[in-house]
Amino acid sequence: MRRQMQIKGLGVAIGLLTMSSGPALAGELWDDLAYDLFGDRVLHDGSAVLELEMPARAQDAAIVPVTLRNLLPGDDDRQIKQLTLVIENNPAPVAAEFEIGQNAGLRSLSTRVRVETYTDVHAVAELDDGELYLVQTFVKASGGCAAPATRNLQEARKTAGQMQLRQFERASEDVSDEGLQEIQVQIRHPNNSGLQMDQLTRLYTPAWFVDSLSVWQGEDLLLSMEGGISISEDPTFRFDYQPNGANVLRVEASDTDGNHFEKEWRLQTAEL
Repeated sequence: MRRQMQIKGLGVAIGLLTMSSGPALAGELWDDLAYDLFGDRVLHDGSAVLELEMPARAQDAAIVPVTLRNLLPGDDDRQIKQLTLVIENNPAPVAAEFEIGQNAGLRSLSTRVRVETYTDVHAVAELDDGELYLVQTFVKASGGCAAPATRNLQEARKTAGQMQLRQFERASEDVSDEGLQEIQVQIRHPNNSGLQMDQLTRLYTPAWFVDSLSVWQGEDLLLSMEGGISISEDPTFRFDYQPNGANVLRVEASDTDGNHFEKEWRLQTAEL
């Protein structure tokens, strides 16, 4: 967590520099971010490993859908163990770092993010052999990080941490997806970015957001996340996984105010 917060701090500084200095620094900005995150490690072309899907122009910059797809074929013994999502020109560019549980079988992961301005978005997959693979796309959006919250702070505190789980029928012709289950986890939380102005008081609402999340299938980790201000209000994560026979799914989360949230659900099916 300490390393993640250091990265977020650097991201704020670099993001503010970019907004004041213009797009000429775009290449240098990604080089700096990549070095801070991964050091001198090589970022290979990830087009055969990972797909990053986002709209070219966002309809609502405060809730931009993003989907990451695992493209490794079923006969590839390698597994993706970590995904890093970076929105280059956001005030805090590192949106989230996801750890994928061993043998979780994840093939697709979707969430929603804030996008402050026209920007490249990068996703880096780390495989269990230690190699890194990079993909990126460009998104046109404006004002997502400063967009007003839909609920006032007093109302938000009453419901923060409420969770919902949805299970979906999964239909796919890809043999790599055989047997996978698909779920969506949503947490009721304003995820205040610290850049939003209260329209009545004209004061900025302090940053307050979900900074960690973990999803467990029985005692096996499926997915964990360390997140920043770029994850949208009411964080939502939809992903698939390989059932292990456990009949309980547990979600744990915390926010930057030190609140801890936890809930369990009995799964509709636990068949392998």
